[in-house]
Amino acid sequence: MAKSDQRTRLTKMLIRKAFTELMREKPVQSITVKELCQTAGINRGTFYSHYTDIYDLLEQIENEITEEFQKSLQPLLQGDPSDLTPLNITAGVFACIQQNADVCAIALRPDGDRRFASQLLKIGREQCMASYQKYFVNVSPKKIAYFYAFASAGCIGLLEQWVAGGMEESAQELAKAAETLMMSGIGYLQSEAPENP
Repeated sequence: MAKSDQRTRLTKMLIRKAFTELMREKPVQSITVKELCQTAGINRGTFYSHYTDIYDLLEQIENEITEEFQKSLQPLLQGDPSDLTPLNITAGVFACIQQNADVCAIALRPDGDRRFASQLLKIGREQCMASYQKYFVNVSPKKIAYFYAFASAGCIGLLEQWVAGGMEESAQELAKAAETLMMSGIGYLQSEAPENP
């Protein structure tokens, strides 16, 4: 049984690698099962024993990444409530994106899957909302919801820029930049500006 599980994991790894290689060259709707199998070095029967079609493959990969995000946030959610800060939540999400760079780099391109990018940011939504409510006790939930909508759209742009730049900064550095941008806005740039003589 263990050997069979290992073979399945290896096969799925080969398929995912071939799939991401092809997605760098063309949109998902242009990828055929035949060329995917040729690239992965497997037969069509092997592919169909795991997936119904290319879209099922994409959905399963995205679901696996989403599960990983949720798992990566679990220790934070079950730990000390004071650790549940927007910075820590954002850093957890960004770290998971970095670990799944092969797929996320494609999904977060300007022509990538915006739905998936939004889904990733929504994972921490409730926790972020609760965290903001704790820090800004006199602010209405509606106002916090508006702020979160604005901030999460900005985070998608930040992620796209990070991916386009080859993810040079660590997930923690990017999360810190996101937090500073959310909390200080233009002050993020002013802190880097040279002082006037």
